Amino acid sequence: MGSRGGKRLVVCVVGMPGSGKSVVSRVAREVGFDVVVMGDAVRDVARERGIEPSGKAMRELMQALRHEGGPAVVAKLCFPRIDRAGQLVLVDGIRSLHEVEAFRGRYGNVVLIAVHSSPRTRFKRLRARGREDDPRTWEEFRKRDEVELKVGIGSAIALADFMLVNEGTLEELEGAARELLEKLVREANGR
Repeated sequence: MGSRGGKRLVVCVVGMPGSGKSVVSRVAREVGFDVVVMGDAVRDVARERGIEPSGKAMRELMQALRHEGGPAVVAKLCFPRIDRAGQLVLVDGIRSLHEVEAFRGRYGNVVLIAVHSSPRTRFKRLRARGREDDPRTWEEFRKRDEVELKVGIGSAIALADFMLVNEGTLEELEGAARELLEKLVREANGR
């Protein structure tokens, strides 16, 4: 279901940790999108600088990068990955409107999708997911959310073009994501 010719469609996904962004990314791959994960660009910089890619170190590196290169620096680090991708690109991990504007400035046809889940739902998911950098306590979880919100993620969620509310089953989110992404592809292809 890829886009033939025409203009590149860049779909950006924003959401708090545990909201379901990676599910939307997986569905996007199934629909025919190339997926660019913003955290991968930061992990590349961490490797170049000899920084261990732990959760805390990565958050500190992202803050340092923003201090060095401005609020859209991580988006700019993703430009080469997007430039190499196909006509349908999903960018996972938006943290601010500055990043969205950087993508719009470079690619034009950019759509922002927010994935939203309540804090209690996200905390349960993160505890179940069990990644090394996932919060173990409610206090750790709240502190991590505060860091995300200080970067500007809340504004990006609030001003998204589309909202996927993820309080139900995995299958419900997959279905809603597939329906929305296929609609965006049809619109991009003028159908």
